[in-house]
Amino acid sequence: MTVLSSKIILKDIRIFAHHGVLPQERTVGAYFILNLSVQTDFSRALVTDDLDGTISYADLFDLVKGEMATPSRLLEHVAGRICRAIFHCFPAATSVHIELLKENPPMGADCAGAGVSIDATRE
Repeated sequence: MTVLSSKIILKDIRIFAHHGVLPQERTVGAYFILNLSVQTDFSRALVTDDLDGTISYADLFDLVKGEMATPSRLLEHVAGRICRAIFHCFPAATSVHIELLKENPPMGADCAGAGVSIDATRE
């Protein structure tokens, strides 16, 4: 078997956090939805059934939770911090795709969310 691509995925994580341009957003907080895909070669784990051959999605979640706990004005900044932290903490990560949406953003529109998306590769 030839593995063409392998990714660890966290989908529709709902986290309460304090991000926003307006001071009240950072005080009151809101819910955010995060989708994360981390490309890594886990072909060894396919054969060995050993966690050392992959990246733990539980560890990725802990990292995301920690970064989301630090208030920021911009979601771009939060998403960038998460990408940099993944590359720093997980040397086997080769690329990251992240979507970060704020539920019910204060912009006068009826929408499920508004946010950012980043596709990044290791330098």
